[in-house]
Amino acid sequence: QVQLVESGGGLVQAGGSLRLSCAASGRTFSSANMGWYRRAPGKEREFVAISGYLGTAYYSESVKGRFTISGDDAKNTLYLQMDSLKARDTAIYYCEALGYWGQGTQVTVSS
Repeated sequence: QVQLVESGGGLVQAGGSLRLSCAASGRTFSSANMGWYRRAPGKEREFVAISGYLGTAYYSESVKGRFTISGDDAKNTLYLQMDSLKARDTAIYYCEALGYWGQGTQVTVSS
């Protein structure tokens, strides 16, 4: 059974940092084409970042320069380093891989 489990969310002040993790089990995933999405209160789920092949990465304009996506294929884990957090980053963050989704982890940024 494939599972993606996010962790690392929490409450942080604006300007602070958090590191999210997404641990995959049930099959081997490559961090290439694994991504992060988020759903803010009252809004639709939106794209945050995706890890591509050969170390490439793509980010939404709203997080570019502040967030960094990375992966450790040996650990079957995807990460999202979030720096300079803003109140508007408050959301539930989900990881996705090949159509599988995790349950999400809450990130709350206080202003």
